[in-house]
Parts: sequence; structure tokens; C-alpha cells
Amino acid sequence: MRKLENSELERKSIEDFKKSDKTPLIIVLDDIRSLHNIGSVFRTSDAFLIEKIILCGITATPPNKEIHKTALGATETVAWEHHENVLEVIENLKKEKVLTLAIEQVESSVFLQDFQVEKDKKYALVFGNEVYGVSQEAVAICDGCIEIPQLGTKHSLNIAVSAGIVVWDLFQKLNWPK
Repeated sequence: MRKLENSELERKSIEDFKKSDKTPLIIVLDDIRSLHNIGSVFRTSDAFLIEKIILCGITATPPNKEIHKTALGATETVAWEHHENVLEVIENLKKEKVLTLAIEQVESSVFLQDFQVEKDKKYALVFGNEVYGVSQEAVAICDGCIEIPQLGTKHSLNIAVSAGIVVWDLFQKLNWPK
């Protein structure tokens, strides 16, 4: 077994990435404090051809040296926008017929492994603050909530880890089997 060289990986150029069909997922980051978490979400979004990221509230925006450290250029490929108010963002997405899903532990949440996608729909995944999670106000207006099951003594995951887990799971469900 031989590790592949970067030149063998057939990576897309920035131009090719922007022209590519995107996975029908929008990531909404609300009040994310860690610039490294923001950068990591950009990098994950690049890996899975996510449509765009919407940064809300205090969530920092590119260009930013600390975001760039973990994004490794993904801020140049993944479309993004910033809005102050996450509630307005969610309402606007719903008007566009995007299914809005908070990633949070709530009554009546659906465990990630049990969540069934409809391949003709577009989804927005709302991730909240590292300490407080998705606000109750945002949870209340989302179309639903997905929960990542956890079995240990801790009941939370890092935002970038949570985004990676959920995006990978939904990416698989949306793309396979064809």
C-alpha cells in the first residue's frame, strides 16, 4: 500500500469547484466564537460540495487569518454570506422551501441515524454557540431537530466535529444509492 501524492488526488480547481453541482445543504452558524471552528466548517463544506454557509450574529467572517489556518483556502471556494439575525435567516430559508433543521438536543428530536432525507429537498442545518447551542427561539421556528446520539458522560461535541458528523451522514443519504 502506498500513500497517494497530492498531485494524484485529482482535486478540483477553485473555478471547477464553483461550477460544480452542489450538495443541497446550507450550513447556518449562529454566534460561533471559535475562529478555528468556523474554518473547520468551511473545510468540511468544501470537501462535500456544500451549497453555502450562512454566518450569523457574532460569527466571524473571512478574510481572517485565524479562520484561514483551519479552512486552508476553503473560504475561497465555498459560498458564504453574513447576517446579523439567525431568526430572519431561518424564516427566509423556509420561504424558499428549504427544510430547516436545528442540530440540537430537544424534545422530539430525531436521532441522526434515523433521519430520512427526501432527495428532492434542500436542507439547512443550524448549528449554535459552543456553550449555549442553538437558541430556543431558533429551535422553535425550525422545521425539525436532529440529535447526534452520545453515550458517554459528556453531552456535547465540538461544533466542527458535530458539523462533520451531520454533513457526512446527510451527504451519504443524499448521494447513495443513486
